Amino acid sequence: MTERETTPGSELAFAGVAGQAALIRSGEISARELTENTLRRIERLDSTLNAFVRVLADEALDEATRLDQRQADGHSLGPLHGVPIAIKDENDVAGTPTTYGGAAATRIASADSEVVRRLRDAGAVIVGKTTMPEFGIWPFTETAANGYTRNPWDTGVSTGGSSGGSASAVASGMVAAAIGGDGGGSIRLPSAFCGLFGLKPQRGRVSTAPNRNLWRGLGTLGPLTRSVEDSALVYDVITGTTGIDDYTAETLRTSFAESAASAPGPLRIAVSTRSPVRGVRPSPEVVAAVHSIAEMLSALGHHVEEHDPEYPDATAAFLPQVLGGVRDEA
Repeated sequence: MTERETTPGSELAFAGVAGQAALIRSGEISARELTENTLRRIERLDSTLNAFVRVLADEALDEATRLDQRQADGHSLGPLHGVPIAIKDENDVAGTPTTYGGAAATRIASADSEVVRRLRDAGAVIVGKTTMPEFGIWPFTETAANGYTRNPWDTGVSTGGSSGGSASAVASGMVAAAIGGDGGGSIRLPSAFCGLFGLKPQRGRVSTAPNRNLWRGLGTLGPLTRSVEDSALVYDVITGTTGIDDYTAETLRTSFAESAASAPGPLRIAVSTRSPVRGVRPSPEVVAAVHSIAEMLSALGHHVEEHDPEYPDATAAFLPQVLGGVRDEA
């Protein structure tokens, strides 16, 4: 489905956040040209993948044109200048409804969420809202309102959830990065299912404003990308909170981009293939992949040993936060 080598515009589509930003800065391509390429790819692929609940084509082209004029006028450029990015439909984008994946919520957002505002300030072009299970409550992306979201690597395989639309959009090269949210795996699962990089940032690292929190502190917001470098660039842009946020993380001593480019030195790494969920076992191919990575890390000079942690049963703490958060959003 990704057709990386044969489809016109594929090389540009898979250049990543860093690569696309560099091409625009060098003048090899304009922000509008990149946005047009992105919209053509969405038009061609999304009828199959169903990653977007709403494409903001006219708004994106207008924003890209404005950014090109800014560059032509010699103004300073943001780190994401001209890079198209998609937004999971639990985040406000001004002028569009925030539906939480369903059809019942129809309120039109009067302003961007803090994450979207920071992305725009950094020069990103917002191209659309991505699909999610209703209120983000399931680890797959399928709703009565929007149908199934398909995995670009195999359309018969799940994207995971709840940031499944964001994962499908990035893995297929429709966008280089998309914002997701994670309470119980909603960035990590789709990233794993679709071959992407994604982590759950600590509470208070990224603002959830205009909401005081996401799922009563269980959820956090962050990007899904195809590389650590791209995620680092996006995190540097969206890191920080406001007076509205219930939680604030400690200020970092260095940027994510600087850390991603720095050698970590020898690490102590524990390897485990034990599932934290009782009664669930990983498939043999997953276990083999984990051991292969462990061997590679050991060969690179890190101290690697097997260690299975004792996972507590998180049900008693997890369910009240999930259900309370869904009630708040509903």
